[in-house]
Amino acid sequence: MGTKEFLDAHGEKITLHQEAHSVSCREFSVVCPKLSVRSVTSCTCAVWLAAYAIFAYTQNTLVLSAAIICTICGLLLYLHFMKIDQESLLLIGSLGIQLTTSFASGKESTVFIEMCRVKDVVINEAFFMQKVVYYLCILLKDPTDPKEISEIVPVFQSSKPRMDCLTDVYRSCQEILSVKSHNVATMD
Repeated sequence: MGTKEFLDAHGEKITLHQEAHSVSCREFSVVCPKLSVRSVTSCTCAVWLAAYAIFAYTQNTLVLSAAIICTICGLLLYLHFMKIDQESLLLIGSLGIQLTTSFASGKESTVFIEMCRVKDVVINEAFFMQKVVYYLCILLKDPTDPKEISEIVPVFQSSKPRMDCLTDVYRSCQEILSVKSHNVATMD
């Protein structure tokens, strides 16, 4: 299906990879911008300059050591828990939806939703700081009443793609879901 470049909600470039594994199985991966060496360097320099200023005033070398350790630990924690490189959605019409988040440190987080729990995939809108933000979400059926919605699972939360990117993913998801609902209707 291909690769396309889009912008995220902050105006940075993101890449959408689409792959059709079969007629009822598609994978969408949104690759986020890489960590900027400039921003890491500027933050590190700011912390170390502040530590050196405190050291010059107090003559305590413990301040410099603490600044170095805090900077390294902070960067490692940021890479392992916060900086997301890629988010993917794997939709298998007969089985379910798998959401995978890949962090910069290599850690991955995966959530699987069975297709029998999926009511629909929609594009929703939210108001944030005087602007409208669109996001793709999965509506889950209420186990007690299948006509009701019990939960909303947002997709691509970290990459925050704009509407044009979400529309591509939405259309492909709806193609698979419509085939699934047609097959269920013919079985009834």
